[in-house]
Amino acid sequence: MMQQEIDTADPALWWKQAVVYQVYPRSFKDSRGSGLGSIAGVTEKVDYLAELGVDAIWLSPFYPSQLADGGYDVDDYRNVDPKLGTMDDFDELSRAAHERGIKVVVDIVPNHSSNLHEWFEAALAAAPGSPERDRYIFRNGKGPNGDQPPTDWIASFGGPAWTRVPDGQWYLHMFTKEQPDWNWKNPEVRADFLKTLRFWLDHGADGFRVDVAHGLAKDLDRDDLESYKICEHLLPSDGSHPLYDRDEVHDIYREWRKVFNEYNPPAFAVAEAWVNPDRQHLYASTEELGQVFNFEFAKKDWIRDDMHLAIEEGLESAERSGSSATWVMSNHDVIRHASRYGLPQVPALSHHQLAKDWLLRDGTTYEENRELGAQRARAAILMELALPGSTYIYQGEELGLPEVADIPWDELEDPTAFNSVREQIEKGRDGCRVPLPWIAADAPKLDNPDDEFGHDGSFGFSPAGAEHDPHLPQPKWYKDYAVDVEDADPNSMLNLYRKALSLRHNLMPQDTELQWLDEDRPSDVRDGADGQRGGVIAYRRSNGWASVTNFGEQPVELPQGEVILVSDALTADGRLPQDTTVWLQL
Repeated sequence: MMQQEIDTADPALWWKQAVVYQVYPRSFKDSRGSGLGSIAGVTEKVDYLAELGVDAIWLSPFYPSQLADGGYDVDDYRNVDPKLGTMDDFDELSRAAHERGIKVVVDIVPNHSSNLHEWFEAALAAAPGSPERDRYIFRNGKGPNGDQPPTDWIASFGGPAWTRVPDGQWYLHMFTKEQPDWNWKNPEVRADFLKTLRFWLDHGADGFRVDVAHGLAKDLDRDDLESYKICEHLLPSDGSHPLYDRDEVHDIYREWRKVFNEYNPPAFAVAEAWVNPDRQHLYASTEELGQVFNFEFAKKDWIRDDMHLAIEEGLESAERSGSSATWVMSNHDVIRHASRYGLPQVPALSHHQLAKDWLLRDGTTYEENRELGAQRARAAILMELALPGSTYIYQGEELGLPEVADIPWDELEDPTAFNSVREQIEKGRDGCRVPLPWIAADAPKLDNPDDEFGHDGSFGFSPAGAEHDPHLPQPKWYKDYAVDVEDADPNSMLNLYRKALSLRHNLMPQDTELQWLDEDRPSDVRDGADGQRGGVIAYRRSNGWASVTNFGEQPVELPQGEVILVSDALTADGRLPQDTTVWLQL
């Protein structure tokens, strides 16, 4: 592949090969005893993040919100949710992070606001056709009385995508009814978001993660809307979908880039754009956001050929955009990969289909082999971290946390669960959002030894003696994954991440060159996970740093070189076992 030179000393390019740690603030650390994580709680653990070795933290939404969608329903884009802290708390977090050389990335939600945003309240109070309504997407209904929605679309979380207001008009919401979609053809909307970008940059943010970045531009003035869906698994590659990945969205991001370039160094942004691999590069252009998530990695099962393809596509997209690749295995929207890799690895029509079925039935449908899942997760992180580009780590991933599959249905928060029929659709994303375990001894008290969940304890998530339990229940097996337990175990997942990140900082070359090694090949037999084709993924960087991962049943010979780090032990004769990754200096 074509290589880019990256001057790691250039402050404007810090993000090109960074390790970014995603914080889901409500579940990271509670500093108040409220059962909710807080901004001050993140500050409290900045030293933990510094020791882990991350270059930046990405804060999922912390704005005022009614939590119809975990904070992605924003009441006020230029403030902190009082339940999570204050603007002073944010400023202190920014200062503390920067003192330790850690950048701060803010999640911005431009596709929709909440229904409690002052502009939406003004729209409801105004008449049809008013300037206030034009900030959102209002339409008249179908039928003689206008009592049928403009289209029959189903929203991403289930239920209709249109809601009727008292005067008879309908407004569009691609997610929940509490999340009305902005009209990005409106100049007031565009100008206000530029104001929001400058606000957070002036408060010390270094960049943004852009939610639903591919969904802003819409074309609803056409006759074929009914032939499209909101929940599309495959999008056209010509920008013709009425809701997603339209070419006009890039006009918006070129405006944003002008704002980013007002700062020194220029601000950075990464797009959440669930688009075809051949369209990803458009969002990562140096004239627009700069970087885009490569979700192909996060979609794949532990299958050699699928993982290899994801790497190839990620590198190709980065090369086309002139940006750097991004690698992510888990985030706040998907089942944790330590669990996914421990389930049967069976290809399906859509990504995570089997894992979602397992989750829907509270983890009872298939056996979760946690030991095997952890082994594969250890191999995966080393394979990922040596790749050129940026790596995004989701909180708790460094602990090897599995998904909490059996949260009682009456304690769920995710709107996906509320808008679905239990046995037919999805349980939602709460299982990866359970508050982190910090201290094993602070285990919740169980009313019955057979109970999975307890009360009056939070594994150190909340201060001792906190009045409120964590907002999502923590399972009793969390004690084995607590930070203090893993900190004391030299072979823990946490210490593997620490070693790997430390080495990565020293080993990462100043270019994005990658060469496939001779050992990189598929197996000619189905000796991989659950009868899938095995084989090896093996590559080297320009400085001789090499990564070799064995997916096949038979241990493989290593190329000649010095062993730097292994995800698990080599065989007695120095070969690489199945589901193991080694770093070498060739």
